[in-house]
Order: sequence, then structure tokens, then C-alpha cells
Amino acid sequence: MKYFNVGKIVNTQGLQGEVRVLSVTDFADERFKKGSQLALFDKKDHFAMTVEIASHRKHKNFDIVKFKGLYHINDVEKYRDFTLKVAEDDLTDLEDGEFYYHEIIGLDVYENDTLIGQVKEILQPGANDVWVVKRKGKKICFCLTFLRLF
Repeated sequence: MKYFNVGKIVNTQGLQGEVRVLSVTDFADERFKKGSQLALFDKKDHFAMTVEIASHRKHKNFDIVKFKGLYHINDVEKYRDFTLKVAEDDLTDLEDGEFYYHEIIGLDVYENDTLIGQVKEILQPGANDVWVVKRKGKKICFCLTFLRLF
């Protein structure tokens, strides 16, 4: 089964088993909704276990998440720097004209009818997404910037 990153646990929050998550998803409210199931991957990107969201709230730039059955700081400390991922089967359908990043990465990029390279990654530095394109036969990548329209 394929999994996609939705966040990284960067620290604990308080004594009641909450963790601070640095979210990398545009769907945080859906991914961290009470009852949602996520996969927990260790620092070496090995599957550790499936967790169920017990609660979620926002605090500053973080998503504060509590997992069902893990209600004390001692239960969650060991998961610092672990990654939270969503299973491909749990991805929701998007509206027409919308795509997940994993559907875009690897696509060919053309200028007029000339192939100029492939999308290698998508960065989110601010208001605009930046698409990094590896040029065919070149060592240097270049970037395309697109407005985020949502």
C-alpha cells in the first residue's frame, strides 16, 4: 500500500499525550479529524503503527493532535520526529481540475511542443507553489511558479 506524508511530529505538547505536528497537507482539518486513521512511520521511514485521532486543534503554526489510547506524555515522547502518513485508499476525490502533488510529480513539461523536462518536486515557500523541473539532458533544474487558487 502507498502512503503520503501529511505531517511530522516535532514535539510533545503538555502532559496529556498531545503532540505538535508540522503539517504538510492542504487538508489538515480532514486528515486530523477525530476518528481519522493515519499511519505512523519512524525516523528511518519504516511503518510503526496505525493511530486514530482522538482530538485536534490549531496552535500557532502547529496542529496539536492527540491519539486514541495514548493519553500521557510518556506514551508519545518516543514518537518525536516520526512522520504521519495517509494511506492511498483514504485519499478523497478532488474536484475537476484539482490534483494531488503525487499526481503531478514525474509529469513531462512542454514549452509549445518541445519537451523541456519533468516535474521533480513542488515547493510551498509562501503564497505560490514552485514547481522544480529537471531539464532533459541538463544538470540544472529550473522552477515554474504558479498561483495557488483555493
